[in-house]
Amino acid sequence: MMKWIQVLWPSFLIAGIGAIIFFTVVDPQELYFMGEPVHFSLLATYSIGFISLWIICAASSLLTIFLQQGADELNKPQSN
Repeated sequence: MMKWIQVLWPSFLIAGIGAIIFFTVVDPQELYFMGEPVHFSLLATYSIGFISLWIICAASSLLTIFLQQGADELNKPQSN
């Protein structure tokens, strides 16, 4: 449980900061996806942007925790 908290909480904070910075610079009503204008409401666009950034940040944090594991932790014999 502690590892999930170590991943999700910092990624939530950074995704929030990233969404604020991104949507300060970019107008959500002028976004295009695959060549077509995005026809979502402002709230939906902000939500999709935030959740996308949160997923990217969480993946980065998970990768960091995985790469911090030592050889002993990775090569533990499996218990049945």
